[in-house]
Amino acid sequence: MKFTTASEVDLGHEKVGKLLFMLAVPAILSQIVNLLYNVVDRMYIGHIQNVGAIALTGVGVCLPIIMIVSAFACLVGMGGAPRASIYMGKQDNPTAEKIMGNCFIALIVISLTLTVCLLAFQTPLLQLFQASSKTIVYAKQYMGIYALGTIFVQMTLGMNAFISCQGFSKTSMMTVLIGAILNIILDPIFIFGFNMGVRGAALATIISQAISAIWVIHFLSGKQTVLKLKKENFKIVPSLLFPSLALGIAPFVMQSTESLISLCFNMQLSKFGGDVAIGSMTILTSVMQFAMMPIQGLTQGGQPIISYNFGAKNGQRVKKSFLLQTLCCFTYASVIWILVELFPQVFISIFTNDPDLMAMASWAIRIYMACVLLMGLQISCQQTFIAFGNAKISVFLAIFRKIIVLIPLIFILPNILSDHIFAVFLAEPIADFIAVSTTVTLFIKNFKKTLAQGAVTDKKVSA
Repeated sequence: MKFTTASEVDLGHEKVGKLLFMLAVPAILSQIVNLLYNVVDRMYIGHIQNVGAIALTGVGVCLPIIMIVSAFACLVGMGGAPRASIYMGKQDNPTAEKIMGNCFIALIVISLTLTVCLLAFQTPLLQLFQASSKTIVYAKQYMGIYALGTIFVQMTLGMNAFISCQGFSKTSMMTVLIGAILNIILDPIFIFGFNMGVRGAALATIISQAISAIWVIHFLSGKQTVLKLKKENFKIVPSLLFPSLALGIAPFVMQSTESLISLCFNMQLSKFGGDVAIGSMTILTSVMQFAMMPIQGLTQGGQPIISYNFGAKNGQRVKKSFLLQTLCCFTYASVIWILVELFPQVFISIFTNDPDLMAMASWAIRIYMACVLLMGLQISCQQTFIAFGNAKISVFLAIFRKIIVLIPLIFILPNILSDHIFAVFLAEPIADFIAVSTTVTLFIKNFKKTLAQGAVTDKKVSA
């Protein structure tokens, strides 16, 4: 059977450097634009007259819940897409299509379940994530509408991964570009024009995600795609779905544990600094997310190359792709680190002009992101394990950094240092350093072994 990956790229023969650029640039833009859904919301909300600061904190309380919703999309999409790529590399498109169909149905089931849970348990969930009597009003306004659009979020994030894994990088980028541009246009109209405030931000988001979801499903059902959504593949096959979910556990844990971490940070910051400290954390989280998105996009661009050539048993292209990917990730992370340390107020002013928030967040961000330059290595290695289909190590690394190291530090350090708020923020860079050291060590130890176990042969590769 003759195999064609996509009209845009040739994952098996195109020069690795050119290929990574072709796939990574749209993926990076996609990640950045996708983040704009929430970041733009926060930017507009933070500047609402008279209530901007407290409303921003209220929406910040919602972020851990939004992360959980996105995490389930990662569980299915980022688990199923690499497996589909591997089977495409083996020239077995029918199996790849079955995997995609199973993941589509799984996303629908998960979406409906999440919607019911979010609507039924909205108040206790927001209180759990440290919503105060002042901030819960705005948190409920946002979450009450956002929950209704859960299925659109799941479809957009989860199924767009199957567009990327085929090499249709431009189409994948358009998925989020369409939605984000629409969100940017609708936000000021609903928030200020219709005077809907926080509710307007949430409504703009779900409408935008709905349009993106329609775009994704239309493409995957059309003539251009290699892997097609077909009714005959919508029947759940455990032998296909469960390995995909197992592989998706790592990105799921990485994303969902952000919620648990946010809870722990908010608990400690509320204890020592009140709503101002929690508001500062909302801004710091936003900047960190925005900073890391290009790296996530770069590794998403590299994933189809690595997975496809791993499946095709081409070891040299796998090595070449990983090294180039890692160099780009580290270089970018280093630039971000320099900018944050030198110009912290520039980043903070995007989200607020409140003097109290700006004062705390400006020094806190320098501490919180002190080791961000090393995160390029962390993400590149961890995502490459996923590209190999190595779920166990990926899950361990995700759990190790956040559950085993970071969360204990959040509670231990304030008991050691006299400046309690400083101590809470300091937990992040210490955990980052320990996690990166562990991840790089494990990767170096397992890389050659993984290639050998996959019976990958060395083939001459174009530079």
